[in-house]
Amino acid sequence: MACVGTGVIGAGWVAHFLARGLDVAAWDPAPDFAARLHRLVDAAWPALDRLGLAPGASIDRLTVCPTLVEAVTDADFVQESAPEVLGLKLELLAELGGATSPDVVVASSTSGFAMTEMQRACATPGRLVVGHPFNPPYLIPLVEVVGGEQTLPWAVEWAAQFYTATGKRVLSMDHEVPGFVANRLQEAVWREALHMVAAGDATVEQIDLAMTEGPGPRWAFMGPCLTFHLAGGEGGMAHMLDHFGPSLAAPWTRLSAPELTPALRQQMVAGTAAEAGDRTFAELIVERDHNLTAVLRALAAVRRGALDADGAGGSESTEGGAGT
Repeated sequence: MACVGTGVIGAGWVAHFLARGLDVAAWDPAPDFAARLHRLVDAAWPALDRLGLAPGASIDRLTVCPTLVEAVTDADFVQESAPEVLGLKLELLAELGGATSPDVVVASSTSGFAMTEMQRACATPGRLVVGHPFNPPYLIPLVEVVGGEQTLPWAVEWAAQFYTATGKRVLSMDHEVPGFVANRLQEAVWREALHMVAAGDATVEQIDLAMTEGPGPRWAFMGPCLTFHLAGGEGGMAHMLDHFGPSLAAPWTRLSAPELTPALRQQMVAGTAAEAGDRTFAELIVERDHNLTAVLRALAAVRRGALDADGAGGSESTEGGAGT
């Protein structure tokens, strides 16, 4: 592995790959990057240790390189995590294209640019993909993988398989979406929160409480679509849309709602059915309740750990809470 750029995201990738038992070569143009990188990896390691390290995983498998070329020359995969500056990305990806073998996939951690924009200056754009993580990359499983207009299908497939092999949950996209998928969902909630604070509808504390004690625990294991599928009772998503669909026109949100056309309705019903697979409604309820109970117990352990840390409790309880 080569990690180019070792800020918060880049260092998080370094920690993740090290924890999966890989050799990692890292480079960053900042003169003090080596010390900073070691501090960030050291800080992440206890949590990774509690989650479970792969055989052979060690911080000692990190090599800090003085030049970009030295970092990537022998790499089987490159993760670029440079700042979100388009000109810089263009230049860096072009340089990586010249410094690596043409069959090595180069992935960008970008959260704001499409690969189509960034690959224009590279002589071998077919093996450039986006590998967009959620912060911190060493703990949050999601990585969104998508190519640009010049990316070849094999590169997207290879990157997706590689990330999966390192323990990531991969959202492999067949075309570019501005802002990516998870960011857009998160941004919708964030914008609505800002609107409510600005309008005096809710305080910051009330908004955070509403999320952590409401949708949050369910969304830890079951997204909004499958959650609403169960909200429709045994009629599932079809009943939910038919029953609650008119409420989309209600002024509950500052964000405009899409028209619930027959085509959109069918997409939602069919998509939810595909996600549910061969699990019956009753089986989904059991699965949801089992997982929700596990999440609530884990959250309770975290809170007990925080209370013990503030009071007379021991470090064992605090560590257990942090690792849950």
